[in-house]
Amino acid sequence: MSNYQIHEDFKKIKMTNPPIFTPLLPLFNGFLKLMFNIIPKMKGIKLTTLKILGFQNDLIKIKLFEKENQEENAPCIVFFHGGGFVSQGSPHYKNLMMNYVLDIDCKIVYVDYRLGPKYVFPVGVEDCYRAYMWVLDNAKELKINPSKIALAGDSAGGAMVAAVNAMAHDRMKPVSCFQMMIYPVTDSRQNTKSMECFQDTPIWNAPLNAKMWKTYLKNGYGLNKGYASISELNSFEYFPNTYIEVAEFDCLHDEGLNFHNLLKKAAVKSEIIERTGAIHGFEIVMKSQYVQQCIKERIEVFKKAFI
Repeated sequence: MSNYQIHEDFKKIKMTNPPIFTPLLPLFNGFLKLMFNIIPKMKGIKLTTLKILGFQNDLIKIKLFEKENQEENAPCIVFFHGGGFVSQGSPHYKNLMMNYVLDIDCKIVYVDYRLGPKYVFPVGVEDCYRAYMWVLDNAKELKINPSKIALAGDSAGGAMVAAVNAMAHDRMKPVSCFQMMIYPVTDSRQNTKSMECFQDTPIWNAPLNAKMWKTYLKNGYGLNKGYASISELNSFEYFPNTYIEVAEFDCLHDEGLNFHNLLKKAAVKSEIIERTGAIHGFEIVMKSQYVQQCIKERIEVFKKAFI
């Protein structure tokens, strides 16, 4: 492994790469699901698991995070987790969602979209789209303000964020009021400088990224390539205000930067932050002061978006 100047808080995971493109994936996903479920709820949090109709009317699960006795007309974040389109969300997401709910005073719909290698493009992204439509259609019953629904996600989930907004626009439905994309996957061409440079970074790197696209696009792109590879969308001017984070030592670094530039060129308000010394998936070290500061900053971004 190259001698990257990784922040001290993340050196404990510098040898970590998830076994997501190996025969161990089912065991790994089972472990992640178990660990997610056993994390205790924070005081004041209500968590409900629901089943809704996903792509082709198959059932998918969502988790509704909200405050106990939350006021009506609350803002909402629809969240899509990362994991290379094949992995369950890691346990840290549960704590992250609860922190967001308590500190932003919002509700969160966390989407368990279907995963590869069994379910490949477009199943997962269509599940995410239907989850967003479900929130829009049921906003009154959920006591959610329909004009304050944001989309957020990291890595593969970041790709879902932009794709769902593109699908909503193309299908003449409302796009979200805001989108947050953390070190997002944006381009199946994989031809950036950071993709060339970061062949052995922890958590995620170019070889894993290539395996991800090979798995996700096993059946090809179908009718709209941009719903998978969002930097290849035909237009960008309809996107909502956007916040993007990239990690310094991440093969996806330049993809996030390039997508930001595409939005700016289309006159979309977009902010981008580089997390110096960070690696892909760095939030798994949730107790890190570095991570906690990043989360605080994102919370402030959401608060401003919901004004």
